[in-house]
Amino acid sequence: MIKILIDSASDIDMQEAKTLGVDMIPMQIQFGDMEYMDGINLSHREFFEKLIESNEIPKTSQINEFRFVEKFEALTRNGDEVIAITMSSKLSGTYNSAVAAAKKFSGKVWVIDSLNVCIGERILCQYAIRLVQEGRLSISEIVGELNEKKTKIELLAVLDTLKYLRKGGRISSVAAFAGEMLSIKPVVSVTKGEVKLVGKAIGSKKGNNLLNQLVDNCGGIDFSMPFALGYSGLSDDYLKKYLNDSENLWKNETDSVPYFMIGSTIGTHVGPGAIAVAFFGKN
Repeated sequence: MIKILIDSASDIDMQEAKTLGVDMIPMQIQFGDMEYMDGINLSHREFFEKLIESNEIPKTSQINEFRFVEKFEALTRNGDEVIAITMSSKLSGTYNSAVAAAKKFSGKVWVIDSLNVCIGERILCQYAIRLVQEGRLSISEIVGELNEKKTKIELLAVLDTLKYLRKGGRISSVAAFAGEMLSIKPVVSVTKGEVKLVGKAIGSKKGNNLLNQLVDNCGGIDFSMPFALGYSGLSDDYLKKYLNDSENLWKNETDSVPYFMIGSTIGTHVGPGAIAVAFFGKN
């Protein structure tokens, strides 16, 4: 049997992992002196409640080798094989920890660097589930297919505020203040495993339009593959507005558009009010 392990940077919590039939290993997140297991004893909603109330940026910790060894031992105990999918190796050392741990299991564990995070990592996991359930490929063939297809994943996001990038030291206080005064909405992507600024727009309407333009620049969405939208914060109002503004992307292509609350790994840096879209590009 082939089992799938995903880290919580995918924003798949423990309850959803059980529903999907996969295992989840959580990132650790620290608010002051309190440490939590992402998606286990800290829900996405609870995370944003604490983030909004806190004056300090929480700290997230990569998953270490020991925790992966424990997980792999449990998953392979009955002779099963494991595909472990992690967040981008360029954003965290979690992938390297998983690779080091996998070496102790004599080819029973295969590790994939998603080169993504958040809903971008999520849709790669969903594709892995599809391939395993089809049952027509060996584990090495599935891993090869995932490594090939992951390069087609596009993750694009519009941020509502520069406040949390400033708090995390990602941009200067002067730039953040100027951006907030002008209602600048930065648009970012995950490109080759790294977060890149790909545009700026004044106001949410222009931010949504720029997001749609960037989707078109990728050749559009491959609706035969998994896709997802995400939002950060306690309200999905911005996401619903985006869905209305981008109706032409989805109309006649799908009966419903799946969307999810973004969790702590990315939520720490983007803050509330962000919206994101992840898909396999046609280009």
